[in-house]
Amino acid sequence: MAINKEKYLEVKERMGDKATLVAVSKFKPLEDIQVLYDMGQRDFGENFVQELMMKYEALPKDIRWHFIGHLQSNKVKYIAPFVHLIHGVDTEKLLLEINKQGAKIKKVIDCLLQVHIAEEDTKFGFSDEELEMLLQKLAAENTLTHVHIRGLMGMASFTEDQQKINHEFRHLKNVFDKTKSASGVEPSFFNINSMGMSADYELALREGSTMTRIGSLLFGQRESGN
Repeated sequence: MAINKEKYLEVKERMGDKATLVAVSKFKPLEDIQVLYDMGQRDFGENFVQELMMKYEALPKDIRWHFIGHLQSNKVKYIAPFVHLIHGVDTEKLLLEINKQGAKIKKVIDCLLQVHIAEEDTKFGFSDEELEMLLQKLAAENTLTHVHIRGLMGMASFTEDQQKINHEFRHLKNVFDKTKSASGVEPSFFNINSMGMSADYELALREGSTMTRIGSLLFGQRESGN
């Protein structure tokens, strides 16, 4: 399926300057990514390390690559040199590994901490309490010399119940606001509240999202995975 250029322009217009659009390009060919690039899109999201590395090598170097999948600690080193933002950091172990790899290459790596806002067990992320405890520990130990925690991200339940989705997004916004004023984060860097995908990005924008991840609206349904 060809790129839906009209939908891309519509999404960009609705988002305006309120949020950053990350075009989710996993499983999509280089040619499709190039089309959006030529239209001015620079932020692209990938779920798999090997695919991300291949696309990084093949496509323009001013693309801002976001890793949005479930990242394994032993693969951080492969994307650390060029990744723009790592979404979905959901364990202290992963955060410390990112910091370790950043130190090796003398680079500060931007990350988002994932908060579990849905009722589904298949979603990853910190609970509110775990997030608070982690930040307190990081503030006390002051060990993250090569990581900037840029904000939070969360995924709403897979449901058509818009009231439920609104509630989950509102909850994440409240956690974001509370976390921004907590110790353990740098307020000047902590400015990303990432929520919303193709099916619910408009709800997310209304509830305070500053970054959305949209794939199928732009690229069409994927042939593999979701």
